[in-house]
Amino acid sequence: MAVLEWQVQKNSISPMITDHTIRGKQVFTDEIDALKAIGERLGDSFNAAVDAMYKAITTGHKIIVVGVGKSGLVGNKIAATLTSTGAPSVVLDSMNALHGDLGIVQDGDACIAMSFSGETSELLTLLPFLKRFDMPIIGMTGKLGSTLAQLSDVVLDTGVEREADPLNLAPTSSSTAMLVMGDALAMALLEAQNFTKEDFARSHPGGSLGRALLTRIGDIMRKEFATQPASATVMDCIIAMSAARAGACVLTHEDGTLAGVFTHGDFARAYQADPGCGSNPVAALMTKNPVYVEADKLAVVAVKTLRERRIDDLVVLDAENKPVGLIDTQDLVRLKLI
Repeated sequence: MAVLEWQVQKNSISPMITDHTIRGKQVFTDEIDALKAIGERLGDSFNAAVDAMYKAITTGHKIIVVGVGKSGLVGNKIAATLTSTGAPSVVLDSMNALHGDLGIVQDGDACIAMSFSGETSELLTLLPFLKRFDMPIIGMTGKLGSTLAQLSDVVLDTGVEREADPLNLAPTSSSTAMLVMGDALAMALLEAQNFTKEDFARSHPGGSLGRALLTRIGDIMRKEFATQPASATVMDCIIAMSAARAGACVLTHEDGTLAGVFTHGDFARAYQADPGCGSNPVAALMTKNPVYVEADKLAVVAVKTLRERRIDDLVVLDAENKPVGLIDTQDLVRLKLI
């Protein structure tokens, strides 16, 4: 009976709107419009905020991010983005700060205080204590006349005309505005620091980019690979490739320097033209002066070269122009470098 009653109740509920993409698209439109309007208002206060943050981190200090509710959740993301792009940041919980966590704050830090209304009681209770420190308060708020704005040294305007919520109640456009403002600060600060891919990799060693930027080609190349003298025949190269389970054979001059590369693709094309090509000299079919990388370079160089040249195999040379290894695209996939 309980199941039957549940089915009756379930079947009696039918949504008034069947195409929910209408509301979904409207949310995108509303939030994009709000972001464009805020972006056009960026000016001296944004420059002042970036300068204050830059001064803090370049003098060995950090950025404190504080907010409550949705602003606090967005603040966590902003702090994480700042930290990962060279600006050490911590999130300070407004309540816990009054019970000991304020000890994390030091003179010389910079603080981002976030509240759309600018009147959040927990944040306003904390602000007088934060202002006792010798650090700038960067207020991020949608209300320029609010208490937060008045107590801040720099004010970032994240005001929106209305939320994307049809009731104009739930933080949607306003929370997105704070999130993007945080991204804008982080990226401007990244640029001011001349933050590089290598810097990014040091804080992201677990990702594919981090591995590619921290690993040397010599550490990942195949040290056992198919190689033959340039005087070899096509069949000699095919046998060598089969033994090495490789898609390419590296050809060398008498002095051991690189002469060329012969691939399975080269063989397929040669065989189509002449099924008896096995006894032909490979020198006439190989790719002379092929693309190569040096063993002491970073793995990211190999990744970039393979992508740009649209090849599957890459010869690795030492300082004397002698082949010492081979990079195969499949190796990069296996090592999660691409």
